Amino acid sequence: MGIFDAIRSQFIEVIEWLDDSGNTLLYRFPVQGQEIKNGAQLTVRESQAAVFVYQGQIADVFAPGLYTIDGGNTPILTKLGAWKYGFNSPFKAEVYFVNTKQFTDLKWGTSNPVMMRDADFGMVRLRAFGIYSIRVTDPRALIKEITGTNAHFVTEDIEGQLKRTLVSGFSDALAESKIAALDLASNYDELGKFTRGKLTDDFKAYGLDLTKFVIENISLPAEVEGAMDKRTSMGVIGDVGRYAQFQAADAMRDAAQNTSGGAGTGAGLGAGFAIGNAMAGAMTNAMNQSKSDTGGVGSTGSAAKINCPKCGTANLANAKFCNDCGAKMETAGQTVPCPKCGAQLQAGSKFCNECGTKVDQKG
Repeated sequence: MGIFDAIRSQFIEVIEWLDDSGNTLLYRFPVQGQEIKNGAQLTVRESQAAVFVYQGQIADVFAPGLYTIDGGNTPILTKLGAWKYGFNSPFKAEVYFVNTKQFTDLKWGTSNPVMMRDADFGMVRLRAFGIYSIRVTDPRALIKEITGTNAHFVTEDIEGQLKRTLVSGFSDALAESKIAALDLASNYDELGKFTRGKLTDDFKAYGLDLTKFVIENISLPAEVEGAMDKRTSMGVIGDVGRYAQFQAADAMRDAAQNTSGGAGTGAGLGAGFAIGNAMAGAMTNAMNQSKSDTGGVGSTGSAAKINCPKCGTANLANAKFCNDCGAKMETAGQTVPCPKCGAQLQAGSKFCNECGTKVDQKG
C-alpha cells in the first residue's frame, strides 16, 4: 500500500448503518482515528436519524435521506468551526445513528404486590403484568439524558428504568381509578390508556414516546382467589341438600361396584352402610322439610297441637285418639285443680307445673 492509499484510508467517504440486531437504540459510527472527508455521502434510512457531535456538542440531526456532507447542508457545523480550513478540508466528528422504529413486546410487571382499597374485599394486594412499546422521538434528548457517549445502546440498557417508571405510574392510575377488583378484567383497555396518558411526560423527558401500554393480567392473592372459587362453586351447586343426596347416591353406586374381597369387602360394606344411613338421614330430612313447607301429612311445621289428657304426649289438634297411648282426646282442653296449690292443670297432667305435686291419674 502506497502512502497515498494510507492517507486515503483515513478519510471516511461513506457513512451508513444497517441494523440486524432488532434491539439497538443507538449506534456510534466508528470514526476513531479517522476524519470525514468533505463531500462524503451520508445515508440515513427510514426509521433512523443521524446525529453529528462536534467538539462535545450536538451539531446536526439528519432525518432519513441521502446527504453530501459539506458546508451547504451543515450550517451548524460551519458555525462551530468545523470548516475553518475551507470546505475542501476533512474534519473530525462523532456520528451517532439513532433507531427511531417502534420497539414492541417489551415486558413489564409488578415485582411486589400493589396495595389498594377495594369495595368488596377491603384491603387487597394485586399483581399485574403486560407489555409496552416505545419509540425515539427526540434523538437529542436521548443522547443528552440517557445514552451519553455509549457506542452501542440497546433496549435492555434502559428497560429497568422504564419498568420502574411504568409500575409506579400504573399503581397510581390503579388507585385513582377506584375500579372494583371484580370489575378490573372488563376495564383493562381503559386502565391501560389512562396509565399511558399519565406517563407521557416521563417518557418524553428521555426522548421517548410510550406508544402502547397493554395490561395482560391483574391477579388477586392465591388465598382470595381460592375463596372466590369456593363461593363460585356454591353458586353453581345451588341446593346444598339435593347436592348432598346426589353425592351419597354416587358413593353408594361406587361402593356397589367395588369388587375387592376379604377385608376390602368388609370395609366396603361398612362404608356402604354408613353412606346408606347418611343418605337415608339426608332424604328423611329433605322429605320432612318438604312436608313442613307444604303442610302435608307428617308435617312438623307450625300446626296446632294439644297434649294427651292421659300420657301428655303432643298430638295434632284434630286427633281423636292419642298416637302414643291410644286414649281418647275428648278431655282435651279440660282443666282440674292441683290438690295442693289449687293451680288449674290440664286434664291428664301427672304433675303440677306450679308446685310439682304428683296428680292422681284416673284412666
